[in-house]
Amino acid sequence: MDAQLKVLIADDEIIIADTLGLILRQGGYECRVAYSGRAALEQSLDFKPALLISDVMMPDMNGVEVAIRVRELLPACQILLLTGQAAAVDTMERARAAGHGFEILNKPIHPDELLRCVALRIERGSA
Repeated sequence: MDAQLKVLIADDEIIIADTLGLILRQGGYECRVAYSGRAALEQSLDFKPALLISDVMMPDMNGVEVAIRVRELLPACQILLLTGQAAAVDTMERARAAGHGFEILNKPIHPDELLRCVALRIERGSA
């Protein structure tokens, strides 16, 4: 695997964000972690990730809003959204109604499943 593949993780739960970053670094990805939606948006500008993994429910800017903005700024960036809350369903339905379809994964996610999903998403983006 190319060690240069960049992944940006956004989650306001620091332990989850750091753990996801650790898993992906051990899987050979270059990662940055942001603890808010706004921080993720700012980091995406200079880091230019191949993949954004974002929690849906964050207080300052939800993951769908971040994904939409990142996709506008970096059209080639792949998106995976994570949620552990049922309330995220409404947010996702509003995004789909507005024409934004994103893949969503449920928390908690097994490290092997996370790495598989990331590899598939990046593979799709490079096709």
